[in-house]
Amino acid sequence: MTRAGTLVAGAAVIAALGGGFWLGRQSAPPQMAPASAPATGAHAGHEAAAHAAAQVAAERAILYYQAPDGSADYSPVPKKDAQGREYTPVYADPEPEPAPPPKPKSGKILYYRNPMGLPDTSPVPKKDPMGMDYVPVYEGDEDGGSTLKVGIDKVQKLGVRTEPAVLRQLTRPIRAVGTVQVDERQLHVVSPKFEGYIERLNVNQTGQKVARGQSLMEIYSPDLVLAQQEYVVALQGARSLENASPEARDSARSLAEGALSRLRNWDIGAGQIERLRSGGQPSRTLPLASPVSGVVLEKKAIQGMRFMPGEPLFQIADLTNVWVIADVFEQDLAQVDVGQKAEVSFNALPGMTFTGKVTFVYPTVTPETRTAKVRIELPNHEGHLRPSLYGTVQLAAPVAKGPVVAVPDSAVLDTGARQAVLVERGEGLYEPREIKAGTRADGYVEVMDGLKEGEKVVVRANFLIDAESNLKAALQGFHNH
Repeated sequence: MTRAGTLVAGAAVIAALGGGFWLGRQSAPPQMAPASAPATGAHAGHEAAAHAAAQVAAERAILYYQAPDGSADYSPVPKKDAQGREYTPVYADPEPEPAPPPKPKSGKILYYRNPMGLPDTSPVPKKDPMGMDYVPVYEGDEDGGSTLKVGIDKVQKLGVRTEPAVLRQLTRPIRAVGTVQVDERQLHVVSPKFEGYIERLNVNQTGQKVARGQSLMEIYSPDLVLAQQEYVVALQGARSLENASPEARDSARSLAEGALSRLRNWDIGAGQIERLRSGGQPSRTLPLASPVSGVVLEKKAIQGMRFMPGEPLFQIADLTNVWVIADVFEQDLAQVDVGQKAEVSFNALPGMTFTGKVTFVYPTVTPETRTAKVRIELPNHEGHLRPSLYGTVQLAAPVAKGPVVAVPDSAVLDTGARQAVLVERGEGLYEPREIKAGTRADGYVEVMDGLKEGEKVVVRANFLIDAESNLKAALQGFHNH
């Protein structure tokens, strides 16, 4: 046999012996720890921590190896220095802090809670339908089964936000359409109480603005001229009878006052009457003044025309306040009441919203449209609102008789069968609490039971907290199992 064959045969024998030794090690039964020295909870915790640290170190990426004395001597592969010391590996990421060993709980067990976080407890150990053991709750840790603990850094990452439960008047919007109309209480008609002729028309345009006391037209009336002459004659007679008997003077004064009363009753201005009192002579024409400030909506007067007593010549309206008559469907009438706030917008006035109040609900329903008319008063000091303008009305109808405790609807965890919220009990502590939800309106939910005013509830990321708490409970249940 050659030298090369001898070497190959020797290598094969060594490999066979090593394989047999390895198989023997694998098939040997595991050695049992002595019964007299059971591993304590702390020792087992340290071993688990050491094993976890070794596993993490094996998974970390090694960049290079450095001399054990810290000098600037590096190696891409493991090696030893002159003294036989191993080079220290330098990893790509910083070394994580090992998790502290779990502290064994001690004390009196009060009860056992459901491992999935469900509101189910047991006075004795038991399993849930999935086979997981119920989690014990020890004395002094009563909130451990109901309060969720979330780290401050995780609270910031999740974007948790809380709001207090407050007393709030919940309202439901009711939408309708309506038109601008003149306030009937500010509508005036100029109708002379005597026969006459229009000598000169001073206000000759429909839509023209007029002021209170402004002359609308100059009129001639034989009755006015006769009343002026009677007053002048009676006044002169009273002055000529200053030395006469008191009865004669009183009679002359009565005639003069009677003539002035007829002029006042015919709506002749106070300036014209004072002119006659001061000794003025009767005038052939007299001005007819506007009784109010406003806009001329209708003009029937024409210069030179003859008018009769009671004939309407002008229609004037004050538009500083207007009405909006809204058509509200009959199913919404029960929630509409006098004094409610209303917002009105118009397509003709983009970007502008007018706020008013409901002042009257009409007692009849239009059979063709099944709607009732609701009157809303709006201020119109700048004159933007014109009669017959078409708009959209939104009424704020209360859904409760008074303020109620309410939370944002995003705070309620609704499973269909039950509703719950997460109440903040402290920094990073949240208590799931079942509530009785009521009416929903304006993005808020009425809390009829289970929550008090001022308690803070989670309104953002509450689903994430709830999901994480259920996951933790499940993992804890598996570990206990």
